[in-house]
Amino acid sequence: MALLQSKRVILFGIGGVGSWCAEALIRTGLRHLTIVDDDIVQSSNINRQLPALPATLGRPKVEVLRERLLAINPEAEIIAIQARYTAETAADFSLAEYDYIIDAIDSVAEKTDLIIRASRARGARVFSSMGAALRLDPTQVRTAELFDVKGDALAKAVRARMKKLDLHPSKKIRCVYSEEQAQRCETRGSLMQVTAVFGCTLASLVTKDLLSRA
Repeated sequence: MALLQSKRVILFGIGGVGSWCAEALIRTGLRHLTIVDDDIVQSSNINRQLPALPATLGRPKVEVLRERLLAINPEAEIIAIQARYTAETAADFSLAEYDYIIDAIDSVAEKTDLIIRASRARGARVFSSMGAALRLDPTQVRTAELFDVKGDALAKAVRARMKKLDLHPSKKIRCVYSEEQAQRCETRGSLMQVTAVFGCTLASLVTKDLLSRA
């Protein structure tokens, strides 16, 4: 617990996956967490995102989630950054200051850029969420190294972009993904039963890694 409380984690994206990851980390005992997201709470988020309630509509997600996390542990240090990670804003985030960097971004371009930069942050472990949309079965959630993930369109797109730009991670990136075939649907709907398991699995990767080092 002392080791967990001493570590610094930055989490990019606090939607259907990231918000549950954040809560799991704080409830497990993490004390230093930075959350990054530029979005506000919308009614379409209510089915799966932790900060989303009728009473929080229109508020910044990071602000709402910070309040909740501090209600769980008032002694935690929760830094909320309402900003969008892009290649242009990457310099605003001092990735080298963190022990763990967690990617829960949806955009292929931004996810790829973050993974590459995070992999080059000396000493930091990097964990990433692949696609949780259009899945129904949380029992099919798995973890694997990025280049071993199969059947996931987002992972495939990230790898293709890396190849196109001739970019390669400097270390292995452990990912959370689903083996379930994506459902056919006109909209990219997501269920909390799946996104929350993705988020909790990301949090478990942090705690398992810490235990392996203890």
